[in-house]
Amino acid sequence: MDRKNLYDILKERGYIYQTTNEEEVKKLLNGDPITCYVGIDPTANSLHIGHCFPLIIARYLQEAGHHVIIVLGGATAKIGDPSGKTDMRKMVDDEFINANYQGIIRCIEKFLDLQGQNKAIVLNNATWFAHQNYVDFMREIGVHFNVNKMLASDAYSRRMEQGGLTFFEMGYMLMQAYDFVYLNEHYGCRLEFGGSDQWANIVAGADLGRKLAIAQGKDAETFQAFTTPLLTNYQGVKMGKTEKGALWVDKEKTSPYEFYQYFYNVDDKDVEKLLKVLTRLDLDEIAILLKGDIRIAKQRMAYEITKLVHGKEEADKAVEASKSLFAGGVDMSNVPTFTWKYQENTTLADLLALTKLVSSKSEARRMCEQGAVSIKGVVTKNWSMIITKDLFEDGQLLLKKGKKSFMNVLLQC
Repeated sequence: MDRKNLYDILKERGYIYQTTNEEEVKKLLNGDPITCYVGIDPTANSLHIGHCFPLIIARYLQEAGHHVIIVLGGATAKIGDPSGKTDMRKMVDDEFINANYQGIIRCIEKFLDLQGQNKAIVLNNATWFAHQNYVDFMREIGVHFNVNKMLASDAYSRRMEQGGLTFFEMGYMLMQAYDFVYLNEHYGCRLEFGGSDQWANIVAGADLGRKLAIAQGKDAETFQAFTTPLLTNYQGVKMGKTEKGALWVDKEKTSPYEFYQYFYNVDDKDVEKLLKVLTRLDLDEIAILLKGDIRIAKQRMAYEITKLVHGKEEADKAVEASKSLFAGGVDMSNVPTFTWKYQENTTLADLLALTKLVSSKSEARRMCEQGAVSIKGVVTKNWSMIITKDLFEDGQLLLKKGKKSFMNVLLQC
């Protein structure tokens, strides 16, 4: 990749939203190799589609020769980022955080080279916070933060509006800001990037770094940052939510087939944006696709995103499964599955709700009455029918809701 035009490439594809100083950020991205970082709090054992944005950008930076650090927030996760939250996040402990690490690293490996000559480095910020003395930290770092300015940021103002903010949560910004300072001192890191919902925290890190640099007689412009836009649809609503929850990168939590179907079913108005930000297709090829049949563009988009996250083999399987399903034949191995421990007197509405094909039993009843539910390819309006073992073939039962939502129920006696 031509590093001399990296900033323009990222800008044109829609990856850059805010910058601390556009000219300085452009110089860093287009210039000699630098060290940069993005942070992820390990609050689940997988990453969701929203995390893909900064990781895809990290891949561009790595391919251009820059050195990438991924900071897993083993320390910051214990507080929880208040950004965008109306209530304090649930407190987590070391056991929970450590249990999530390997799953997150497996997800990161889908996007970044962690083994090569210019391998990305994964660090845990609990390492440098483990031996921090509270009083020393507040004297050296806390003194540089203005509370009025902090409360004015979106990260905290919304929490204030919704009934209160704890002093505990305010520590999150100080800790994330210090990450940048620590990485600069120990790894020569000069650039931070992340989602736009992190803007206040990211700017705080750059500002802290500059203040400390000035006090030490160093170059204050060393600390720069940029954000990416959030992954939203054309109406401004966050994407990545399914009936079963978040759209996860781990195929054990969201199958490649479900992943493919999610993107194939997005609104036509979102196709251009998703082609630009979640695929590696050339912009010229994207323009050609958009001039043709939008259904073909959506198929290609869904395929390319699935391939980027799950690899070509899984993407090909997802496409074949989709073709088989809509042609009347069903490749059960590629349909999302739900293991059901048999219980007597379970109705069809009960089972539909259990599998998350519907959000509630009342929706199950409504969908059945509308003729939108089928069992083994046969439309079934009787939502109260009892699910018996003899309905299963080889321990499997295919449910369908609407035209495109399937679930293969596996019987556990």
